[in-house]
Amino acid sequence: MSRKTTLRRTLLGLTAGAALAVAVPLAASAHVTVNPNTATPGSYATVNFRVPTESETASTVKVEVTLPTDTPLSAVLVEPVPGWTATVEKGSLPAPVEVDGNTITDAPLKIVWQADPGVGIGQDQFQMFSAVLGPVPDTGRILLPAEQTYSDGEVVDWAATPDQVAADDSLEPAPVLYITDTPPTGEHSHGTTAADHTADDMTAAASSSDDSSGVALGLSIAALVVAAVGAVFGALAFARRSKRA
Repeated sequence: MSRKTTLRRTLLGLTAGAALAVAVPLAASAHVTVNPNTATPGSYATVNFRVPTESETASTVKVEVTLPTDTPLSAVLVEPVPGWTATVEKGSLPAPVEVDGNTITDAPLKIVWQADPGVGIGQDQFQMFSAVLGPVPDTGRILLPAEQTYSDGEVVDWAATPDQVAADDSLEPAPVLYITDTPPTGEHSHGTTAADHTADDMTAAASSSDDSSGVALGLSIAALVVAAVGAVFGALAFARRSKRA
């Protein structure tokens, strides 16, 4: 095998490896999640629903998150998102629930984010939707199924429980907020504390979390790209030196 052929294959391998290094982490996280995914019982938790678009031909135009009815949340606040209309749908619970000595028959049942005309989450994009939920029930975890609607009419239900996903990883996992249960390995993120009881403080924390996540992701991708480019230029320099020799 000639030196030129060997060099060509080396360059192709480096480029492919860099592409996979970027693609694999993104693909692994390309589903609707709630961040942070932990909360403290009795607190008012600010959570951010991260919604990526996986379709290559359509944009995300609607997101619906179903709230629990067996451990209802009495207060749900949503942060405005430019270009989107956010609605908290309230209604009767299937059965009355005792919460802190009070009988609750009505509660928030769903959060709906609807894109305005001409607005959507495009290919290779994601959007963060923030909400304050509380008081957080004293339970193991709560499932927050999400329904993602695309501009071409396709609907993806992110509704599978962790147990269902463990048995069949082809299912679409629902966002899960862990309270007294421990998140699975690799999924832990910092929850709120009992002192986090005001919407203003939590909104600020959510904005900071969003900024940090975006910066971290951008820096990771940039580092991988720089490494790949450096490897390519290094290989080319080696080839020139070999040719002169």
